[in-house]
Amino acid sequence: MSFSETTRARAREIIARYPADRSRSALLPLLHLVQSEEGYVSPAGVEFCAEVLGLNKAQVGAVATFYTMYKRKPTGDYLVSVCTNTMCDVLGGQKVYDTLAEHLGVGHEETTADGRITLEHAECLAACDYGPVMTVNYDFFDNVEPQAALDVVEELRAGGRPMPTRGARLCTLKEMAVQLAGFADERDGAVADGGPGEPSLRGLRLAEQHGVSVPGFDPKTPIRSKAEADRDAAEAKAKAEATKPAPAPEPAKTAEPAKTAEQAKTAEQALPEAATGSTAPDVKAPDDKSPQVRTAETRQPDASTPVPDAPGTKVPVDGPAPASRDARAAEAAGVAANPPAGDGKPAGDAAGAQERNLKEAESGTGADGADPADANGSGVRK
Repeated sequence: MSFSETTRARAREIIARYPADRSRSALLPLLHLVQSEEGYVSPAGVEFCAEVLGLNKAQVGAVATFYTMYKRKPTGDYLVSVCTNTMCDVLGGQKVYDTLAEHLGVGHEETTADGRITLEHAECLAACDYGPVMTVNYDFFDNVEPQAALDVVEELRAGGRPMPTRGARLCTLKEMAVQLAGFADERDGAVADGGPGEPSLRGLRLAEQHGVSVPGFDPKTPIRSKAEADRDAAEAKAKAEATKPAPAPEPAKTAEPAKTAEQAKTAEQALPEAATGSTAPDVKAPDDKSPQVRTAETRQPDASTPVPDAPGTKVPVDGPAPASRDARAAEAAGVAANPPAGDGKPAGDAAGAQERNLKEAESGTGADGADPADANGSGVRK
């Protein structure tokens, strides 16, 4: 698939949010971005992310398969997630899920024939005080009952957009993916809808009732921008420097006897050793390199890498492989020092069977005495 120019422009904008040597950090929002165009992260989406970030597809796929918010197959316009974890399950979450599954005729991560609803059960939606909870494209419907859940999905299938208990106006999964990629909801008045739930407000009301507040906190204090905060910090630092008492004058130093050329040379050579415990010359740190590059070069230096370590440091190299007799002796010593576990030993892991199989393999015969080369009747060794 060829992604639209809008998606490509947004991809460039996402990558520009990160330092040049940290562009890989843009992978998560980029996966949301490709999902906003296709409705899921397709192989073409994985290839697109790999291309714009200079990664291989395996690296992108490893991230895309780790997070459940990235769907690996086409998903409906509305992702309905029902929490079936402990708290919501006790309060009826599993019954809500079973009712929806039977009514829609789909199971976990399956989509209705009209392509409108994808159903999934969620392990936890982090809203235990509102349980049982259901989300539609990650917006909450709290204290939901089976019939209320049916009413929500039927309104969605009819083209409506029911109002969540908390949060902004509902949007499609593709529209939500754009927001998760870091772009604002451009629908007029969408974010003005909704409001906080009663359990969330309970703590504020208790604090107000009992006079609990942060000392010196004024809720009307405007939030400063970063530029204003930096300016205030610079002014405070300059003020502190101005009020700092002047340092006491250092006592006059007595003149040292003149050193001979040999003594000066010896003192100069001893300086690094006295300061760092090393006789290696000082090397300027490669500050223009990223921390990852510096770490890699420290662990595996090469001829072009300045290494400020003490001289004589050797990088370990692989030696010759041990002789088979030595390997068998080492293995026998390891087995003797590590007796097998008792009840925790996996079934079928019998030492006798292992020894018998090993002897049969060494002798070149199978369990029935036949040559394994003829085991398939064709004379070809498998």
